[in-house]
Amino acid sequence: MSSITSLDGDTPRVDGRRSAAAARRRQREREILEATRALFDERGVRDAQIEDIAQAVGINRAIVYRHFTGKEELFALTLVGYLDELRVVLTDSVADLTVADERLAAVVEAFVDFGLDLPAFVDCAQALMRRTGPELLEEISESAMFRLGRSISGCLAVVGDVLHDGVEAGDFKVSDTTLLANQLYASGLGALQLARVGMLVSEAAPGIPAIHRVSGEQVKSYLVTSALAVARQGV
Repeated sequence: MSSITSLDGDTPRVDGRRSAAAARRRQREREILEATRALFDERGVRDAQIEDIAQAVGINRAIVYRHFTGKEELFALTLVGYLDELRVVLTDSVADLTVADERLAAVVEAFVDFGLDLPAFVDCAQALMRRTGPELLEEISESAMFRLGRSISGCLAVVGDVLHDGVEAGDFKVSDTTLLANQLYASGLGALQLARVGMLVSEAAPGIPAIHRVSGEQVKSYLVTSALAVARQGV
């Protein structure tokens, strides 16, 4: 079976065309993801529509669906970008620290600060967490799920390493560092939503609700305190 070659008989012309087409496709995907991220940061996840994303790139919405299986996949891959940035932030937060308590406090603080600075990250992460695994597998391609899983695990690995090192040093008593790392991530997202709302609810008297203000700094302090308590006491 003969291959299609260039005029000089060396390089297969069809390979060059495929490479160029693949490069154009990757570039268009990057443009769509960058536009999605920009709209998320500007308007929030709920107000970002496919039509707006397509318009920002200068294409119609049909082309968006040629590159992504649907809105969920587009959101998932946009979250990948946030998570990759978060992993760097978390890694840097503990780079110069050696004491277990200080390292765990630093990584929790870095996570909270990242979420406070980028509320769209919190919305995007929570939107996907509300879907069940089977639902996500139906709506997101395997390659996209792999990229999302790799980015989440990269962030969790930083937290897991901090917990593991603390256990090895005898400072923490955690039987399952992977489980605790995942729990801290999930509870952290919930607490960040609480910080955004800025309100606590209590019962002033039977049947009488009371509203109290809560700041991002208060939420961060609580998350650090609770993370340290769980890590020291063990679960």
